[in-house]
Amino acid sequence: MFIAITVLLDVIGFGLILPVLPALLMSLTGAGVSQAAMYGGWLTFTYAVMQFLCAPVLGNLSDRFGRRPVLLYAVGALGVDYLITGLAPTLGWLFLGRTISGMAGASFTPAYAYVADVSPPERRAQNFGVIGAAFGLGFILGPALGGLLGGLGPRAPFFAAAGMSFVNFVYGFVVLPETLGLAQRRPFDWTRANPLGTLVQMRRHPVVLGLLGALFLWMLAQQVMPTTWSFYTTYRFGWSSRSIGASLALVGLIMAVSQATLLRLFVPRLGERRAALMGIVIAGVGYVGYGTATASWMMLAWLATWFFGATVMPTTNALMSHRIAADAQGELQGAVASLYSLSSILGPPLMSQLFGRFSAVTAAVQVPGAAFFAAALLTGMCFLLYGSVTRERPARVHPPPTTPEAVAP
Repeated sequence: MFIAITVLLDVIGFGLILPVLPALLMSLTGAGVSQAAMYGGWLTFTYAVMQFLCAPVLGNLSDRFGRRPVLLYAVGALGVDYLITGLAPTLGWLFLGRTISGMAGASFTPAYAYVADVSPPERRAQNFGVIGAAFGLGFILGPALGGLLGGLGPRAPFFAAAGMSFVNFVYGFVVLPETLGLAQRRPFDWTRANPLGTLVQMRRHPVVLGLLGALFLWMLAQQVMPTTWSFYTTYRFGWSSRSIGASLALVGLIMAVSQATLLRLFVPRLGERRAALMGIVIAGVGYVGYGTATASWMMLAWLATWFFGATVMPTTNALMSHRIAADAQGELQGAVASLYSLSSILGPPLMSQLFGRFSAVTAAVQVPGAAFFAAALLTGMCFLLYGSVTRERPARVHPPPTTPEAVAP
């Protein structure tokens, strides 16, 4: 429950700043909203790059020194980031804050390793789902609270987010026990504590390496939602910012309800593999639905596919953690976090370019839903790879002996 609360407060803190970040950037730079959006994009890029490089380090440190100190460091560093951002006198200070936050990798890498430590194998998918539900709930509450606090000024939500992180740090310092015993720890090795080194280590587990590849395709496809959703719905249906915000809050609600309930109902009956494959297929159909929608109600109706798509990450995390030793759970979660960061680096320019080029007046063929169709294609590739690497191979049957010596009584 502490981990769930930690993730909830972290995501609320992140969501708090979303409504006021444009105003803060414009006030610091004196630029218009378009230029401020570009600065915001570079801030996101900085965070993603630093997390890509540092998440494996954080995961390996948790395998060496335990989950507790690394988790507390990540939570505290996030508070420092918000404080720096709230006090920032220039744009450069904002980039410093994002660099610190990206280096800490937020708290998700050690948090998921912690959950793997304390969960029996048969309950890992459900417990990962509880963390996912907290993530979704945070995305519902954070922007709403940020919009209210923004009335006090564009810096107020940053100080509120910093306060939440520091309170969470103190709470964890007092109540959080360590879960990784001394006998289960391993020496820190720089050859493993980097994105490439982590993936090389996963090569010893072919199924896990294949699942990481499928998960990367899945996360790359998911980048279409935060990157193009607001532009696409504005272009096609003339949605207001309030309508866009409400639709994204609905996504968070669907994910929270799904991961809190569906995993407990379906995974015990279907198994982790079949539940994940079902979620991938239904989400892929949803992407096609967004790209072909002709009315606003269709977009909202297709959001229901996330009720099943939200199960893919926790079930896949559980499948992989079953195949990894206790002293490498942090390394595994570092690999997942690095791949997510890589998808956050590559996905936004890919999806935004597809939308921009195929929705432009000068486009030879107008296909505004091109980004969603690309996401559906990536999801289909994910399904094929996922199904292939997790398919049970028949046992090899050896021919009976034929030599005289072998058949002699």
